Amino acid sequence: MLQEATARAWKHFTTDDHDLIAIRPWLFTVVRNLVIDHHRARSIRPPEACATDCINLPVHDAVDRVLTSQTVLEALDRLTTQQRRIIVLTYHRGYSVQQAAEHLHIRPGTVKFRTHYALRALEEGLRACGVLHP
Repeated sequence: MLQEATARAWKHFTTDDHDLIAIRPWLFTVVRNLVIDHHRARSIRPPEACATDCINLPVHDAVDRVLTSQTVLEALDRLTTQQRRIIVLTYHRGYSVQQAAEHLHIRPGTVKFRTHYALRALEEGLRACGVLHP
C-alpha cells in the first residue's frame, strides 16, 4: 500500500505545482482509501488456499516408532553386556534400584553407579548413531 500511495503521489503532484504541506491531507486520504479497498477486497474473495506441497498431513503408521526402536537397539548394542543388562532391568522392565540389586546380587549403590555410567554410554551411542547432537 505504501508503494501504491507513493506512486499516486508521484503521478499527481510535482514540487513546482503544490506546496509539500498541502500534500499531507491528500496523502492521508489516499492511504485511508487504499486500506479500505484492500480490506473490502479481502473480505469478498474466498480465502486463499495453501499449495498442497506445503501441507504436512499426519500419517498414522508406526514408522517413527520403528525407526526410534531400531536406533535405540543399535545404541544398546554398543554397550557392554553389564551396561545393557542394568539398562534393561531398570528402564525396560521397570525394576527399582532395590529390585535390580536383588536380581543381580549386588548392592543398591552399585546399581546406581552402573546405571549412571550405562546411561552415559547409551547417550554416547545415540550420538554416534546421529540421534543426539553434541
